[in-house]
Amino acid sequence: MATLLELINDNSKLTPSEAEHLAELVAEWRLIADLSFADLVLWLPIRKNDKSWPDGYIAIAQIRPTTAATVFSNDLIGSTINWGQRPRIDQALSDSEIVRDAQPELVGEIMIKEESIPVIFGSKTLAVISRHRNSDLMRMPSKLELNYREIAHNIFQMIAEGNFPIRNSIYSSESAPRVGDGLLRLDINGVITYASPNARSAFSRLSWNSALEGQLLAEVAEQIASPQSQAHEEALRVQLSGRAIRRVEMENSGGTIELLVLPLIQGSDRIGALVLLQNVTELRRRERELVTKDATIREIHHRVKNNLQTVSALLRLQARRIDDPAASAALNEAVRRIASIALVHETLSSGTDASVAFDDVLDRLVSHSLDLSSRMNELVITRSGQLGSLDPAIATPLSLVVTELIHNALEHGLEHGGRSLEILLERSAGVAHISIIDNGVGLPEGFDLTTSSNLGLQIVRTLTENELKGELVLESTERGTTARLTFPI
Repeated sequence: MATLLELINDNSKLTPSEAEHLAELVAEWRLIADLSFADLVLWLPIRKNDKSWPDGYIAIAQIRPTTAATVFSNDLIGSTINWGQRPRIDQALSDSEIVRDAQPELVGEIMIKEESIPVIFGSKTLAVISRHRNSDLMRMPSKLELNYREIAHNIFQMIAEGNFPIRNSIYSSESAPRVGDGLLRLDINGVITYASPNARSAFSRLSWNSALEGQLLAEVAEQIASPQSQAHEEALRVQLSGRAIRRVEMENSGGTIELLVLPLIQGSDRIGALVLLQNVTELRRRERELVTKDATIREIHHRVKNNLQTVSALLRLQARRIDDPAASAALNEAVRRIASIALVHETLSSGTDASVAFDDVLDRLVSHSLDLSSRMNELVITRSGQLGSLDPAIATPLSLVVTELIHNALEHGLEHGGRSLEILLERSAGVAHISIIDNGVGLPEGFDLTTSSNLGLQIVRTLTENELKGELVLESTERGTTARLTFPI
């Protein structure tokens, strides 16, 4: 099925900003469908060019309410109608005015009332919304239904005047409270004129047991909110006045509720505000638990790093007290390997997430290897490409593998000739490639990685196959020695 923007581009000559306006409307019109207890269909005029009269319309979006049963069982998106087939839609487009409720018409077994609302952007009518309601459900509306419909009427008027959707980054349709979560209606002074049952329940959880209607919302908030939740740049009286779109959280020992304030405008005048609210107590509790767990995990990594550094220092001391050069060298190699593991834990302890920025780790591993080399002032090491962030389960064995390969190149490949070491990194399609190339003496004749007695290479092969589930190839080239490591991410 074609996307919204594809339907717009294929059937009209709207500018990018006009198409974006329709996309924003569709992203946020769940609110209107639920308030009006109605199915909504967005009809785009089909035009050959910007100045031509439309041949008809195509349905580019459709939404069903969660507050009432749908009147359409089929999907209308992509369907077309000719000019003159739906006169009320034609009139709304031509006059740029709302065409109010018509006489009910029998559609299937349901009597449906239809209303047509022009979508204005600037001074241009971009499309028309058709609103479809079951007329049998409108005969004896409750107080809740009356308030919902009046607010929906206000918003439809804002659409017809180009004032909705409200352009503001703090209003995200994905995270915004829903109509059914709780709703308050404010007058022009910020006084609550209506509170839905769920809204009253949410406030009662925060220990407000009096009536909400007739109260100034800002005063109610100041009485029940803890001092911490009032510590914002703007006072609650400003945030909850209804003069501008705002997102506010109120919290006390009873819980946390989130409020989204949407001003209602008629012409150039503000006539009140709609406040959607949601009880987010459990959500915030889980977020705090995650923050606590994250801090605990970082502290564990920090302590592991400290312990590894302590072990490394003890081994270094022991190496200095041993007269046997071979034993001392073995201990120093163990110190180097422990240091590479500690570096990964240090990165995890200072990071903000559970991944390792491996490119930074690699730079520090290279620097550390150079410091240990007797030819550090003669060698040139270059790195190109990036691996990005890696899971710690990959980063830890990979740091050991890379450390060993770099050390092997410095100790054996470049010790008796050559001055350059090149590290190439590549990440694509879920696979990582690392090449370590030196211009040294190359591999001994008849070298076989699987039978090599070199402890470092045995460690590399074991970690590559068992931990990284990858493949390692060592080969001599005209330039020297190349180690190619490939593993899945």
